Amino acid sequence: MARRFAAFAATVVFGLAVGIPAAQATDSPKYVALGDSYSAASGVLPPDPSASPLCARSTLNYPHVIAARTGAALTDVTCGGAQTKDFTTSQYPGVAPQLDAVGARTDLVTMTIGGNDSNVFITAIVACGAAGLSTGGQGSPCADRYGSSFEDTVRTKTYPALVGALAAVRAKAPKAQVGILGYPWILPATGGCFDKMPVASGDVPYLRSLQATLNDAVRRAAAATGAAYVDMNTVSEGHDACQPLGVRWIEPVLQGTNPVIVHPNALGEANMAAQAIETLHLR
Repeated sequence: MARRFAAFAATVVFGLAVGIPAAQATDSPKYVALGDSYSAASGVLPPDPSASPLCARSTLNYPHVIAARTGAALTDVTCGGAQTKDFTTSQYPGVAPQLDAVGARTDLVTMTIGGNDSNVFITAIVACGAAGLSTGGQGSPCADRYGSSFEDTVRTKTYPALVGALAAVRAKAPKAQVGILGYPWILPATGGCFDKMPVASGDVPYLRSLQATLNDAVRRAAAATGAAYVDMNTVSEGHDACQPLGVRWIEPVLQGTNPVIVHPNALGEANMAAQAIETLHLR
């Protein structure tokens, strides 16, 4: 993708030098954005008028930021709630399978996907929130009840589904650069913030470990399929949902600004875009 952007710029310069209009010299690189609500920026205003309302897609999502900064021609089919299976099947009536947007002439594909598979991550967030409320934020009631079951599901079901999804992207766009982003941290490593994220203090590291396992599954699937992994672990440290507005990249359950809770805000999306641009050498 970086080489194609360089070639694009060189062609434009040549076209100007010989008097050929730049638009006739070449097309902009073709960029397709896939993925779930972290890709769609669900809940961030303004909404994308070209998207189904069911997808809750924002024009401030990281694909739009990437396209604006690089000049790529964006086809955005991100959709809130998407699972890997929605790459090949219709997620909602009137919403085409996401892979329909990908083709042999696609230059770049990005995505955040996997968190909704088997409903494992949202189930864990809801279950641990309910358990935390039942103990007033004390102890580790969620870990005590569910043990390794969530992480086991990620390893045995989500990981192979990610490999299959990435392989399907590669098959449809063999020349494209493919990047898959990890999920920014939702909770700090320890402590938590029960007033904003009603998770018991002992379950904060439990959920953090689950997210680390999910991100590792994304990383390993990328390595297995030749995709680039955009690591959000280090850059999102200290920007979790417990942080104040203007610092946090993820909005909390309570006292937040995003009606779609536990999702990136506009600042988070902008930083996801910046990390993708850096990792994929799109400048």
